[in-house]
Amino acid sequence: MMEEEELEFVEELEAVLQLTPDVQLAIEQVFPSQDPLDRADFNAVEYINTLFPTEQSLANIDEVVNKIRLKIRRLDDNIRTVVRGQTNVGQDGRQALEEAQKAIQQLFGKIKDIKDKAEKSEQMVKEITRDIKQLDHAKRHLTTSITTLNHLHMLAGGVDSLEAMTRRRQYGEVANLLQGVMNVLEHFHKYMGIPQIRQLSERVKAAQTELGQQILADFEEAFPSQGTKRPGGPSNVLRDACLVANILDPRIKQEIIKKFIKQHLSEYLVLFQENQDVAWLDKIDRRYAWIKRQLVDYEEKYGRMFPREWYMTERIAVEFCHVTRTELAKIMRTRAKEIEVKLLLFAIQRTTNFEGFLAKRFSGCTLTDGALKKLESPPQSTNPFLEDEPAPEMEELAIEKDLDQPKKPKAPDNPFHGIVSKCFEPHLYVYIESQDKNLGELIDRFVADFKAQGPPKPNTDEGGAVLPSCADLFVYYKKCMVQCSQLSTGEPMIALTTIFQKYLREYAWKILSGNLPKTTSSSGGLTISSLLKEKEGSEAAKFTLEELCLICSILSTAEYCLATTQQLEEKLKEKVDVSLTERINLTGEMDTFSTVISSSIQLLVQDLDAACDPALTAMSKMQWQNVEHVGDQSPYVTSVILHIKQNVPIIRDNLASTRKYFTQFCIKFANSFIPKFITHLFKCKPISMVGAEQLLLDTHSLKMVLLDLPSIGSQVVRKAPASYTKIVVKGMTRAEMILKGLQARQPCLPDRTAHSNDGGSKKQPCVVPTAGPGESPACTLSPGGRKRPAAWSAPPAGRLRRGAI
Repeated sequence: MMEEEELEFVEELEAVLQLTPDVQLAIEQVFPSQDPLDRADFNAVEYINTLFPTEQSLANIDEVVNKIRLKIRRLDDNIRTVVRGQTNVGQDGRQALEEAQKAIQQLFGKIKDIKDKAEKSEQMVKEITRDIKQLDHAKRHLTTSITTLNHLHMLAGGVDSLEAMTRRRQYGEVANLLQGVMNVLEHFHKYMGIPQIRQLSERVKAAQTELGQQILADFEEAFPSQGTKRPGGPSNVLRDACLVANILDPRIKQEIIKKFIKQHLSEYLVLFQENQDVAWLDKIDRRYAWIKRQLVDYEEKYGRMFPREWYMTERIAVEFCHVTRTELAKIMRTRAKEIEVKLLLFAIQRTTNFEGFLAKRFSGCTLTDGALKKLESPPQSTNPFLEDEPAPEMEELAIEKDLDQPKKPKAPDNPFHGIVSKCFEPHLYVYIESQDKNLGELIDRFVADFKAQGPPKPNTDEGGAVLPSCADLFVYYKKCMVQCSQLSTGEPMIALTTIFQKYLREYAWKILSGNLPKTTSSSGGLTISSLLKEKEGSEAAKFTLEELCLICSILSTAEYCLATTQQLEEKLKEKVDVSLTERINLTGEMDTFSTVISSSIQLLVQDLDAACDPALTAMSKMQWQNVEHVGDQSPYVTSVILHIKQNVPIIRDNLASTRKYFTQFCIKFANSFIPKFITHLFKCKPISMVGAEQLLLDTHSLKMVLLDLPSIGSQVVRKAPASYTKIVVKGMTRAEMILKGLQARQPCLPDRTAHSNDGGSKKQPCVVPTAGPGESPACTLSPGGRKRPAAWSAPPAGRLRRGAI
């Protein structure tokens, strides 16, 4: 009973002393210990077994017990000491809190004393400096008053002097004095409420108005609107008057400049009136020569009269340009019918040169948005067509290389570009019409040259090459685009683009599509005489060697035109104004060339396909039920292979520069020939078992030839494209599976006989239902022989379908 009570006590004690893992971890961190008794998972049984692992160790049990009792007494003493030490903690804490509160009260008292002393010190300083502050304010006000009085004295004296000097026209002194008076008057803006100050301000304004009117009158007297200039030339008075005008209202300066330039160009308007012979475009050089002489004359006579910052020379040149543009536009509207292309280009060239001359001499700082809309000059460095023309044999490569050049930084714009030449834009239709006519003649010459020279010769470097007329056309396009972009980058460029589109289509129709060999209207054009003959290779392809080379040459030319037209569209968009970019679209022309390419490929496919048709027809007419043994490939297979070996190497060699289109030709031929071959397979009826084996051998031979089609007859063997190989394997495998299914479903033996109604006996051929496209054969035939079903019975004759092979 005692032992049970002790165990219950121990369990209750352990339940009470069970601590959470967080508390236990905190205790271990604060009081680290290696003693097993301090572990949270202490086990008394394990601990005793550790102390007494064997029976012999029980001999020193008394010693171990004594040590544990000693340890218990020490723990009791420590606990007792800690408990006693905690009895006085509360009293010590209260005492320390009271001492801290007393120290805080003393600190607050000291701070209050310091604050009171600071306030007393500040009051004392204010009393001491009160008189000094009053003296400082008095000094400041006195200084301001003296300065204002001095300014007032200067203003009053300056106004009097200004009025006197104005009457005496002493503009040199007036220029310096007026600026000083205006500067002084700015100090009195806040005193305008004082009548005397307001009166002086009004006198200054009146003096400025009088000066402006007087200076304008002096200039009118020196340079009258009607009559000749004063022979004495400019005077120092007018030079000083210009300095005064710089200070006055800017309208005075603008009026002086306007009247002087108008008077200076009055002679020009008389000399080059609309009814004068020198006013027409053929003598446009005289206009620019006249203004150059006038600018030199101005520099000699009046260069020092006007301030440099007025840029009078440039202003005269700019006004001359505006007047010239207006006069030229007026006279060209009147005599529009007399404008010819050469005359128009001559005038534009001279005008552009003059604008370049202005750009070299002047900065263009006097140009304004209202007077001139700056036109962007063509970024010549980014235009591949601006390069020098290459030699004729290198034209094609040079154009492609130029078109692929990277873009370079833009050249700085000419600020005077279009200031005069803009007037020619409404009449550039003459230039566009001329280019239309020239391109029409060029296309006609291409057609005539093609008829005279004939198609490219086979077995030469010309065979399958790009037609030289193609490069000539794009070189001419290059010259037109560069020339037109120098004339205008607006609507004329759009009109030229329309012309380009027109003759790209005509080139595609007249030179390319128009020269493609003609084919028969339908497959019915094949006569019975075109069927397979006894001698191999006795048939001739529908197209001759020259015609095949011509088709390949036209295909290569269309491919070149397609690529170059795409790049031409990009360059046109770079040339034209940004707002007109969306109106340039050569997609229709590129589609036209794509159509020519497709038509050429289709012609090549139809030619080879038609050449193989007689062989396939002969295959369907053979008596397959009478085939006695399986031999080499049939004659029709040899004929098909012969035609392929005749045509494909020629086509491949002539399309060497456009490999992707040769691949398209192979794919289209496979897609056309294989379904046709399968169709003729179904027409071969009835078929004996040996005949089916022969057809299977023929099919395998055709399959291998088709897989080797892209490199047939070539010394360099290339792997056929995966897309092409997939088409051939899929189509020919279907044909093989049809024949294998035939053998599996009708395994007739060659010696199988049947009795006829007349009592005789004869061989009976196999007649097998047609295998549908989705029908899988019952069994397949391996290359080593046939594989029959385990059990087979011949179907009744009434169940055989009439459409079987």
